[in-house]
Amino acid sequence: MNQDLTYVLGTICEKDLRYKPDAYEFVMEALSFTQKKYRRSRHVSGKELLEGMKELLLHKYGPMAITVLNHWGVETTKDFGHIVFNLVDNKVLSKSEDDDIDSFEDGYDFEEAFTRGYRRQLEKRISRMRS
Repeated sequence: MNQDLTYVLGTICEKDLRYKPDAYEFVMEALSFTQKKYRRSRHVSGKELLEGMKELLLHKYGPMAITVLNHWGVETTKDFGHIVFNLVDNKVLSKSEDDDIDSFEDGYDFEEAFTRGYRRQLEKRISRMRS
């Protein structure tokens, strides 16, 4: 991460104590991941970003995703919206006229996505290995 971004994240985290710097770094990583997934060089919607985050969290952290999110201070998808808009407010990210924090509200239930979702994903992998 470059020094300018490190400085901005430090400033954001001093003002908004809810989320750890790692949460912001993850959002930036997830944005890049999601842009590649949807083959876009620029804007993705809040809904698309949430789906990319879910996929990346499952890939990186598997059954520990909820534990990691809680450590970062992230308890719902709306928290991701707060993080994104903190980045927008600090000119790290930009937004379109259609973007608002409400697009991150009730994106998915973490327990369903990361506990039961992980188990379903694991069962599919095991089933493919047996075939």
